[in-house]
Amino acid sequence: MLWIALHLPWLSLEAFAATLTSDQAAAPLALEDAHHIAAANAAACALGVEPGQKRATALALAPELRLSQADAARDAAALDAVVHAALAFTPSVCVQPAFDAQRSADTVLLEVRASLRYFGGPAKLLQGLRDAVAPLGHRVRVASAPTPLGAALLARGPKPVHVHDAAALRRALDALPPWLLASGVEHGEAWQGMGLATLAALRRLPRAGLARRFGTALLDELDRAYGERPDPRVALALPPRFESRLELFTRADSAEQVLHAAALLLARLAAWLAAQHAQLRGFTLAMQHEPRWRSDAQVPAQTLLEVALAEPSRDAAHLQVLLRERLAQVQLPAPTLELSLSSGEVVPGAAPSGELFPSAASEREGLVRLVERLQARLGTARVQTLYPVHDHRPERASVLQPAQPARLGQRGAAIELPVMPLRPAWLLDPPEPLATRGELPLLAGRTLQLLSGPERIEAGWWDHQLAERDYFIAEDAGGALLWLYRGRLPDGAGSGWFLHGRFA
Repeated sequence: MLWIALHLPWLSLEAFAATLTSDQAAAPLALEDAHHIAAANAAACALGVEPGQKRATALALAPELRLSQADAARDAAALDAVVHAALAFTPSVCVQPAFDAQRSADTVLLEVRASLRYFGGPAKLLQGLRDAVAPLGHRVRVASAPTPLGAALLARGPKPVHVHDAAALRRALDALPPWLLASGVEHGEAWQGMGLATLAALRRLPRAGLARRFGTALLDELDRAYGERPDPRVALALPPRFESRLELFTRADSAEQVLHAAALLLARLAAWLAAQHAQLRGFTLAMQHEPRWRSDAQVPAQTLLEVALAEPSRDAAHLQVLLRERLAQVQLPAPTLELSLSSGEVVPGAAPSGELFPSAASEREGLVRLVERLQARLGTARVQTLYPVHDHRPERASVLQPAQPARLGQRGAAIELPVMPLRPAWLLDPPEPLATRGELPLLAGRTLQLLSGPERIEAGWWDHQLAERDYFIAEDAGGALLWLYRGRLPDGAGSGWFLHGRFA
């Protein structure tokens, strides 16, 4: 077996700072729990703020310190996103319980022996893991070992290492300080007083004496870490539906502020989709408004924004573009203090692979995304396109309707028509009557040269719009191609030559 440990030592702070701007996140930040500092960033530590300090002491050292309450639910949601990213590489993923009961879990374990060949070996798999976790905004310490607990300890050590056999694991663990163990939270000071600086020194002591003084749980933990005792783990499963919420540290008054925070939720959604190799047809963003910021009782408690995709996707950047266009049209009735994102219809199947050179499929995909973006910005009814109709009369052979990107993006999705002769893209409405010289039509006083025809059209008897015409392709003096017809009706409004279209 080969276990990879993803240790996120700054998970709590990063989960809190996710909704802050870059300038706010660079300022001194800290989390408090029971009036004591639970975590502090580098800027706060530089001012003397340390975990374990009293809140009053920290504020005395750094009056500009930005404080927030530690939130186990917020940490769990952030860790769930990392679990979802890991599930894209192996189904054997679990969370290592926190070594300190006072802290949230911050380590994800993956058993990847069966996945190595598929991903091209350990190095490429590790790089893929780092790339998958990067959009979630966490710094990760990565280690690997033949045992899950051994990998977790190595990831928490001074320098994470990667070992692949029992001998190398024993050497790597022997060099670690013993207070990294769960038992070290309770007995770390005693071990320091005894001069036990490494796990090797701790293991050299008599096992009976260790069990009598520090409990059998210590021996069990050591045996599981070194692979001398089984350490079964229960793999986690994906939830059937994605839902994630994010509380904003400061109220969002504009769509741009909402989008900044929603980007993290979209990254979590993309990780959830990648874990099941699926794509999405839509999602819903709920913006919660705090009651005290509502101007009157008519303001709703939340604003729902539904984003529908014409073509399934799990590209977080594309989803963010669509959300940006939709948010640009929304006027928030009150400031937003909490966001929640939920998935819509999920379509099984992997995302399309990348291409070195453009193909017809990639060009259709580009057209679909353009139409989706225009519809998100302007509204569905304002983006229209021509769809073919079963009618031989050129002016009635198509109809203008709201664009349906799914039909644009699928070959053969439109109505199948019989093979038709060459038609111009530009039709004149109404057709332009032409003067004649003898039997030949004139344009701007010059005779047109007929190149092909006639193509006879007789249709429209069923709706009393009868058309009886002979169509020709002609060339003018400048070499441009024109589409003409001559009416076959007796002398009257429908007889003579008419210009009906121009070829591009």
